[in-house]
Amino acid sequence: MFMRADEVAEVLDVSKPYAYKLIRQMNRELLEKGCVVIAGRVDRKYFYNSFYGSKNAQEERKEREHAGI
Repeated sequence: MFMRADEVAEVLDVSKPYAYKLIRQMNRELLEKGCVVIAGRVDRKYFYNSFYGSKNAQEERKEREHAGI
């Protein structure tokens, strides 16, 4: 349900300190919406919606890349 900084860093191909910065930013946005957050973690669904529109969009992109399209 949640992603840690190392996973965010891997998915986005960024450094771990930058991943923490992104997590803090997304968690601030979630707090403003009235959500409960956990420091150092971000909701997986919110992450994928923020960066790719949805997790399905990212999975479709990976499939196209592997298919050579």
